[in-house]
Amino acid sequence: SSDLVVIATGVAVAWRQYQARQRADEGERYQVALDLLHQKKLPQANAAFAALAQNSASRAVLARFEEAAILVLNGDTAAAVARYETIAADASVDPTFRDLATVLAAQYGLAKGDPKQIIVRLQPLAASEGPWQPSALELTALAQLKTGDKKAAHATYQRLADDLSAPQGMRTRAAEMVAALAQ
Repeated sequence: SSDLVVIATGVAVAWRQYQARQRADEGERYQVALDLLHQKKLPQANAAFAALAQNSASRAVLARFEEAAILVLNGDTAAAVARYETIAADASVDPTFRDLATVLAAQYGLAKGDPKQIIVRLQPLAASEGPWQPSALELTALAQLKTGDKKAAHATYQRLADDLSAPQGMRTRAAEMVAALAQ
């Protein structure tokens, strides 16, 4: 039985070493993809991130965000919004990242998307006290303005301006919008 313990220990150590090598390889591939992005070699960076997204569970979500960011840089916001919406709908993704994807889809979709749909999608985040609530409130107010509902936008901006947990820059912008909409 001591031989079994030695074998089991050896297998466990070998497995941990294999996993560490895999993570190191993924880290290197991720760094190469980032370097390509920073060198503005966008097609190559996109391909590198796409490969990571398919092969790496630990960095797949980040790679999917990078792919969407590249689409934004290339001016293809519709494809980027679709990519963010796919991340947001993926139950295997951590809820914090899903919420971030929802916020980013709304941010980039606001220019050409249906503002009423964006308001509906952001509602759960705007109502919660999660990390993305201030962003969801700001985007909701912008969407409300886009629909012509100045009264609702004023109330949403006021809520954001009064939120002491929101970033100061957002609170300042919200307070300025409250003042502008009051006139």
